[in-house]
Amino acid sequence: MDNQDNADKLNENQKNLHKVRCQFCNSLIMLNNVGTFIESEFSLPLMHQKHSKSIDEFDSENFKEYWIIEDMFHFENIGFSISVGNYKYLICADCEMGPFGYHDLSTKRSYVALKRVKHEH
Repeated sequence: MDNQDNADKLNENQKNLHKVRCQFCNSLIMLNNVGTFIESEFSLPLMHQKHSKSIDEFDSENFKEYWIIEDMFHFENIGFSISVGNYKYLICADCEMGPFGYHDLSTKRSYVALKRVKHEH
């Protein structure tokens, strides 16, 4: 995708122009001007799937557009899954829906998929 497709979400510094909220319960995930737009392909487990599956059997979906957050303390409300390899998945701290992104344990950076969250206008 091109930045033009996300022009309504970006400010002049390529950061999120609007607050980012959970698409299910509307909980505030991050304030505006916190995440920087990045294109990086990563596969996230589907949000709705059977609980009987093991982590190795989860169906997943590829995303290319993320907000990168340099410090996990810049989130307003965030939950983390258990570690899966070198990552933790990001979930809503209030309703526990997700994952809407991931946290890289080696770099300490977090990535929020633009298509899995709501952008407040």
